[in-house]
Amino acid sequence: MIVLGIETSCDETGVALYCGDRGLLSHALYSQVKLHADYGGVVPELASRDHVRKLLPLIHRCLDEAKLNTRHIEGVAYTRGPGLVGALLVGAATGRALAWSLGVPAIGVHHMEGHLLAPLIEPDPPQPPFVALLVSGGHSQLVEVSAIGRYRLLGETLDDAAGEAFDKTAKLLGLAYPGGPELAHLAESGVRGRFTFSRPMTDRPGLQFSFSGLKTQVMLAWRDSDQTAQTRADIALGFQDAVVDTLAIKCERALQATGIKTLVIAGGVGANRDLRRKLAELAQRKHIRVCFPRPEFCTDNGAMIAFAGALRLRAGQHSDATITVQPRWDMAALSAV
Repeated sequence: MIVLGIETSCDETGVALYCGDRGLLSHALYSQVKLHADYGGVVPELASRDHVRKLLPLIHRCLDEAKLNTRHIEGVAYTRGPGLVGALLVGAATGRALAWSLGVPAIGVHHMEGHLLAPLIEPDPPQPPFVALLVSGGHSQLVEVSAIGRYRLLGETLDDAAGEAFDKTAKLLGLAYPGGPELAHLAESGVRGRFTFSRPMTDRPGLQFSFSGLKTQVMLAWRDSDQTAQTRADIALGFQDAVVDTLAIKCERALQATGIKTLVIAGGVGANRDLRRKLAELAQRKHIRVCFPRPEFCTDNGAMIAFAGALRLRAGQHSDATITVQPRWDMAALSAV
């Protein structure tokens, strides 16, 4: 089955074609970073309008790259939620209309399930059971995956998500939007150990996260420093080390609590090189397997939606003809495949 995947949950327009027998056939991504840069964050109405402009050209581009046309599409998957309601409606309306015109089934996909399953697109994919760390701008969660569609939340953030903390801290340091990648890049030139911040909620049992207090520590450190370029880099590295260490400690606890030997990392922060290095060290030390998607599939993308949709369509699941989205959607409410 050839499935067209559409991702429009926030500020990136993603399209992909996935075949159950041949794997990923093509994918394309357009980022709205430049559009929102002047505002220091995503403007929902502008995001929705830009999805309208970019989505159909990206679909044609994917079809051309795969040397296919619309008659080859056997199913359509689109992000139903969570996300910005206007942005979601662009993808849902386009996906439903295209499926109706072609007479093929369509399914609305949970955005975070797409991220969670992205590592399964890669060669030698992990098989359940595994523990998944979902780390993005809006989510920081540890999830036990016993089967596709069977998810148990082990722990989540009580305030800022890890990616959100990166972005807000970058703004405190005067870095350009989008702040998270800028901060990670700046940290590469930092001197380790000059600034040490706490590893929040690691001094007590549990799998919950909290990153908001780190922002305050960074703000005070920067305010009371000489505010040179090197100091900015040193603080960025100290902050990144604190977040990475915290995530690694919680992952190790989750693996110990469940007895599972496979860890899957997904979401935008999963592209962070220090996090990958730290978790690779954990895997070697604890004799476990850790799986990452390639960096281009850590960010929002159509490939993960096409893949997740293909699994559910192949299992006989599909959405009705009503165009509905869910800006808030608990992943635990999903049915098994």
